[in-house]
Amino acid sequence: MLGDSASIKGNRLAGAAIDEIYIHEIRNLRNDFPSSEIANDVSSSVFRPQAYNKMIGKEDFIINDIVRKYKGRGSTDAFIRAGPRSTLHFNPTEVKAAIVTCGGLCPGLNNVVRELVRALVNLYHVDTIYGIKGGFLGFHDKAGYEPEILTLEKVADIHHQGGTILASARGGFDKDIIIKFLLKHGINQIYIIGGDGTHRGANALAEECIKRQLNIAVAGIPKTIDNDVDIIDRSFGFTTSVEAAQAAIMSAKIEARCNMPNGIGVVKLMGRSSGFIATHATLASGDVDLCLVPEVNIDLDGPNGCLPFLMERVRKQGHAVVVVAEGAGEELLGKSAETDAGGNRKLPPIGEFLKTEIVRHFRAQGVEATVKYIDPSYMIRSVPANASDSLYCMLLAQNSVHGAMAGYTAFSTGLVNNRVVYIPIPRLVATSPRVMDPLGRTWERVLAMTLQPKQEPTFDASVCTVNDRTMV
Repeated sequence: MLGDSASIKGNRLAGAAIDEIYIHEIRNLRNDFPSSEIANDVSSSVFRPQAYNKMIGKEDFIINDIVRKYKGRGSTDAFIRAGPRSTLHFNPTEVKAAIVTCGGLCPGLNNVVRELVRALVNLYHVDTIYGIKGGFLGFHDKAGYEPEILTLEKVADIHHQGGTILASARGGFDKDIIIKFLLKHGINQIYIIGGDGTHRGANALAEECIKRQLNIAVAGIPKTIDNDVDIIDRSFGFTTSVEAAQAAIMSAKIEARCNMPNGIGVVKLMGRSSGFIATHATLASGDVDLCLVPEVNIDLDGPNGCLPFLMERVRKQGHAVVVVAEGAGEELLGKSAETDAGGNRKLPPIGEFLKTEIVRHFRAQGVEATVKYIDPSYMIRSVPANASDSLYCMLLAQNSVHGAMAGYTAFSTGLVNNRVVYIPIPRLVATSPRVMDPLGRTWERVLAMTLQPKQEPTFDASVCTVNDRTMV
């Protein structure tokens, strides 16, 4: 009967239960320093028109592993839920904050900067916010890297622009230089936007501040266009990047279809160690014939090879489109020993290599191929965030400010099971960068769409969890 108790509540599944929950605690400065214990209500901010309807407390948490099996594991870990706390560690009138963007560009950086400023000013009446120029290099007291004071007026329209008004850079992390800068300017909250390498630096900074008995909150916001930071559902800018990649794939299809004989368009997308953008862009497009990712081996010429498959696809439909992640094919080209300023290993030129190999294979069969190669990486990185990412950036920034004001440090803010949580940075970076499960449902969908040959994973895929998000 519709609406009765059983249809609403469901039937009890005997043998299925969570017996133990392990919470990931966040270090709190209240345990090391005197706290202001100011009530976080309407009286503490002249800008906030009303009190919060709900405060978040220690009893609020989000479980991590929501994919359960009958009579399966009875334990799970959990994260502290993000949001405003009833009392503050910092007196907002004494807060001086700094914001820094590190690493490569990503859609949504300006959104995060803007929403951090708006949360600090509108929710907590903070009047001094430093924008650090050029990533960690901005702490080095170098000409051209002078910090600027961020105000509501300065950030009012920056969310409509790509990139970051603070500029960014790789490398330059030096905890002694950073702490010297923080002490010089009286900064007691620092918001660091970056990937897993940047977060490792942020954690080292937080630990050094505690070691030196400095009452400074260090908050991270995970940023990776590759979507390879662990734990979180997705990184900001990812959906925008998948959307922006569609224009490159469509261009490749038009070039392939309109250039004879045997037109083939090759598109290289971001993805150093994971194929999330390549796979999602492929699935969203529906026009891709072959998708290559770092998690799956590339067999070029064998009986199950991708080049014979590509040739057959061109024979049938007259053209083909290939999408390849930038980190794919290292088993063919080898791993480079060189690294960039951020410590990232330089990648071999898989796109150019594929173009050459496609032409070679076709000629070996006595057939000419017209191959057009497109690398839209920097065009994608520099676009403004779409509506979905804009909302996500606001959630991350606001909750990061709530966490720092409550005294949390060495934490990052992210979306886990569609709820915003605080994640201890050591846990976040312990299993980053994550990969896409090469035996999971996402990759199965790609194979079902493209009908390309199934290849072996590049690693032991048994280390992937059932939710396709992470390696453990």
